[in-house]
Amino acid sequence: MAQAKAPGDIEAQIARSRQRLAVTLDEIAVRVHPSTILGDVKDRVSDSVDRTVGQACVRVNGLVDRARSQVVAPDGSPRMERIVPAAVVTVAVVGAVVVSRRKRR
Repeated sequence: MAQAKAPGDIEAQIARSRQRLAVTLDEIAVRVHPSTILGDVKDRVSDSVDRTVGQACVRVNGLVDRARSQVVAPDGSPRMERIVPAAVVTVAVVGAVVVSRRKRR
């Protein structure tokens, strides 16, 4: 048969339980406080934006490197065989636009 506890022991156990409950309730109050929730949301959004911006920077750098490799040789010299045709096409397009606008007037 279980041994009966003294009233003082029971009161001490109740006091410890109340203390643990008070600590738990304080922790819950901090977690559900609007400023805590807002701070958590801000942190998550900030992390998401940082990650997205970082990924975008990596992609843009890759695109810039690929574009640069089309007009600049690995030794750093310009690739004239690609630059000259692009320049000729650009001049032709600009010329066509200018001629077309003059005809409209």
